[in-house]
Amino acid sequence: MKIEQIYTGCLAQGAYYIESNGEVAIIDPLREVKPYLDKAEAADAKIKYIFETHFHADFVSGHVTLAKETGAKIIYGPNANPAFDALIAKDNQEFSLGEVTIKVLHTPGHTMESTTYLLKDKEGKDHAIFSGDTLFLGDVGRPDLAQKAKELTQEDLAGYLYDSLRNKIMPLADEVIVYPAHGAGSACGKNMSKETVDTLGNQKKTNYALRADMSKDEFIAEVTDGLLPPPSYFPLNVKMNKEGYDHIDEVLERGTQQLTPEAFEAAANETGAVILDVRKAADFAKGHIPRSIFIGIDGSFAPWVGALIADTAQPILLVAPEGREEETVTRLSRVGFDQTLGYLNGGFEAWKTSGKEIDTVTSVEASNLEKTVQSDATTPVFDVRKPGEFESEHLEVALSTPLDFLNKHLTEFPSDKVFYVHCAGGYRSMIAASILKSRGIHNLIDVKGGYKAIKETELKRTNYVCPSTLK
Repeated sequence: MKIEQIYTGCLAQGAYYIESNGEVAIIDPLREVKPYLDKAEAADAKIKYIFETHFHADFVSGHVTLAKETGAKIIYGPNANPAFDALIAKDNQEFSLGEVTIKVLHTPGHTMESTTYLLKDKEGKDHAIFSGDTLFLGDVGRPDLAQKAKELTQEDLAGYLYDSLRNKIMPLADEVIVYPAHGAGSACGKNMSKETVDTLGNQKKTNYALRADMSKDEFIAEVTDGLLPPPSYFPLNVKMNKEGYDHIDEVLERGTQQLTPEAFEAAANETGAVILDVRKAADFAKGHIPRSIFIGIDGSFAPWVGALIADTAQPILLVAPEGREEETVTRLSRVGFDQTLGYLNGGFEAWKTSGKEIDTVTSVEASNLEKTVQSDATTPVFDVRKPGEFESEHLEVALSTPLDFLNKHLTEFPSDKVFYVHCAGGYRSMIAASILKSRGIHNLIDVKGGYKAIKETELKRTNYVCPSTLK
């Protein structure tokens, strides 16, 4: 028996390759399926099953394409209702794979079709669970994404999740290995570990949601506390996962068309496409196409595209580092953005050489911010980190304007005075700067190195005080 976790850091997502005696099962595959096909071919094995733990919201699975390529059966747990051919398994149903067995454990709560797959070895001993978004390391799946299903509330779903964990997962032996669908950085939970594999016994000791003395009411209160609104692209990804999508090869062919600066400009004007610049933040600051949006390919690229562009049907034109165009189109497709129309051949340098208009972002060292604030304490400073980061520690003069919800804060940015923007390290603040400039707000200065650099200055910082405790 062979188990391989194929972890994609950008999505904080784990897919799984299980092989036994020439037969293969893939659990929660990514959109591009070639790596799974290559692994099976190299092992002279056949992909027999494609198990889906639920209808994913944060990425587009490769189940439909992989089934077409291999003839393997797509399997969901109870309550699933896909628009394509799939086997909807019953609770406790078992599937043989070579010398091992995969058992269906219906574990509703994150969604009503959520299912955990229990792998039994050739002796029939419980070996591992592939827990999807039901159980993470350090956390459990958020119970607010499927509230429209049967008019359920997030409290209802959390109650289902409590029962699933207590009745289906916690009774398993402590040595059972836990393979979750996501790790730290995913928006599908709020307190996930950076580790990606653990034992169930250790999770029983360390995961707050698995406390043995925890009542259902306590569980519901803790699991639903502090949930931020889900990214707006989540329902669109669910729809694609339920109904199907274009083959990845079609998406790549369309998205990797080379465009001259003239053709690129014409396409932008004719289609209303978003110009997405995925170079490094420092390069974008030095020069970029006016009104283009920066989301660097070397950061948490796909989730930020999903959160900020939101509409997966939005046409996109790319400005990418040379040689990384196909990678960018692939990573966009993972979160359902299939309408990339092409990329600027020759990159930004070609645009600049053509003599077309360019724009820049003013970026300064943290010491510059320090001098400015010390001379004028009314200097506006906007912190675009997440609320939890801001609550942990922030500048006394800063206002919290999380990047996720920047569009809701546009009226807070002054039009008659220069202001500063910072995040933790500089990636998110450059995204914010690009969005603000695309909205016609140009009187901003980005702080290089973000809060990490600011902490090296003498600027006053404070811990957050909950408003309810203020007199």
